[in-house]
Amino acid sequence: MSSLKHEEKIGEYVASAPLSDTPYEEGEIVENSDHLHRRLGNRQIQLMAIGGTIGTALFVSIGGGLYKGGPGSLFLAYTIYACFLGLVNNCIAEMTTAYPVSGGFIRLAGHFVDDAFGFMAGYNFFIYEALLIPFEITALSTVLDFWSDDIPPWAIPLACIILYGILNVLAIKVFGEAEFWLSGGKVILIFIVFSFTFITMVGGNPQHDAYGFRNWKTNAFKEWRSEGTLGQFEGFCAALWSASFCVTGPEYISMVSAEARRPRIYIKNAFKTVYWRFALFFMGGALAVGIVLSSTDPTLTGIITGETSGSGTATASPYVIAMKNMGINGLPHLVSALLVTSIFSAGNTYTFCATRSLYGMALEGRAPKALRYCTKSGVPLVCFAIVMVFPCLAFLQVSNGSNVVLGWLINLVTAGGVINYLVMCITYIFFYRACKAQALDRNTLPYKGWFQPYSAYLGAAWMTMIVFCYGYTSFAPFSVDNFFIYYTLLLLAPVTYFGWKLIKRTRIIPALEVDLVWERPTIDAYEQTFIDPPQSFWGEMLGPLRFGKNKKSSDRQLSVSA
Repeated sequence: MSSLKHEEKIGEYVASAPLSDTPYEEGEIVENSDHLHRRLGNRQIQLMAIGGTIGTALFVSIGGGLYKGGPGSLFLAYTIYACFLGLVNNCIAEMTTAYPVSGGFIRLAGHFVDDAFGFMAGYNFFIYEALLIPFEITALSTVLDFWSDDIPPWAIPLACIILYGILNVLAIKVFGEAEFWLSGGKVILIFIVFSFTFITMVGGNPQHDAYGFRNWKTNAFKEWRSEGTLGQFEGFCAALWSASFCVTGPEYISMVSAEARRPRIYIKNAFKTVYWRFALFFMGGALAVGIVLSSTDPTLTGIITGETSGSGTATASPYVIAMKNMGINGLPHLVSALLVTSIFSAGNTYTFCATRSLYGMALEGRAPKALRYCTKSGVPLVCFAIVMVFPCLAFLQVSNGSNVVLGWLINLVTAGGVINYLVMCITYIFFYRACKAQALDRNTLPYKGWFQPYSAYLGAAWMTMIVFCYGYTSFAPFSVDNFFIYYTLLLLAPVTYFGWKLIKRTRIIPALEVDLVWERPTIDAYEQTFIDPPQSFWGEMLGPLRFGKNKKSSDRQLSVSA
């Protein structure tokens, strides 16, 4: 592509380019260049972003980082990692608001960098999300032990598979509404644990013990594996690996962008709120858990080391352990109940994202054409059927126990999550180069990231360090089993990239040949059909909740010809 002004190029596309090969009817509004429907409102997008961000890791798995690193290392690690992930968010936000396409960042990777790069990114994200589903189901089994350890280990995976199936085969608006309420429970839960932390630390507990930061006085920077300064550094690294699994967010906003109403506004707002979510949820959560529970607590130690079995796994959450230690009886039941809805919600979000990532690959020819089939309500049914094979891995707990399976899945998928962020940074670097080469003024984009392209370079360097180093414990002493558990997805990345490159003879796209118009005309035309101004989050919250067609909706659209 030459360095023509992109306003002129977009005008040419709007006037002449067909939006897709789908025969649209007169008066129909074209929302996407595929079959997905834009039905998610502002409030649903905001809560779904939280739904994917907050899950088992923040309330349960974070205990592992506390045990290995201590409260000081945990808070420092989560703060540093959240700051670097903010740099990644800065990259993907600019691209996604300009190109809110199905498949999210994985299609952006193939479009701006190399088709083989998009192939690698797509299958890495698909496997990552699909493996998180059995992780959440297994964690749900662990939390449900709080009330009874007599629940058959096969019953919970079976129930989750059925419920995820029901929620995901319905129209996107029903899914969004269900996820809205489930994610709302997570927000309530995190404010409960924050309030519990503050009230009890100043003396509002049955012992009237104003313990404050007592747990920070000893083992704030705990030794792990080694002694002395090296041991403290290894403890910090263990907390950092915990953060790399727990702190997430930008990928889920990118994945829902193709099904968002008014994506230029609602998706942009969702990305802009990621920064305070990092500060409030993750940095605040790491601080709170280190205040209420000692890193040497015997119950926590028993769970992490596997010495606790049977009903002992009931108190898997560090917050529940702390409540029981203080003699608080009713609150652990409420927290555990909200943990159940939170974990279920996270698994539901992962099912959605895995399905959409597979569908996005099918649209780009990186998966069989049969996977492009959608129901009339916009659900990629064949993709969903394939995704639902992965929750069956949760049945592994029948023979191995939930804590063992949780450890396997955490170590296996962590690399996949970090690779996702590395892909976003590399994609942005190529996107930025194309904008410079083709004289595209980034100020004309719906959202302009700050401190670019340095933000992308710093994010890429940090994620590269994390993905190569987080499994270092498998080398000393060397363990073949641990090596493959930690690095399977990292080893798979070059295999998929070079394999697809050899088969399809792809090439890295030169900056002047990158199509910077792409699906922007479709989105621009769709955005122009809205009559009323966009609603704020609270405007939608306070208005009537809508499941079906509502003529009083503030998102009224013109009935125009495609």
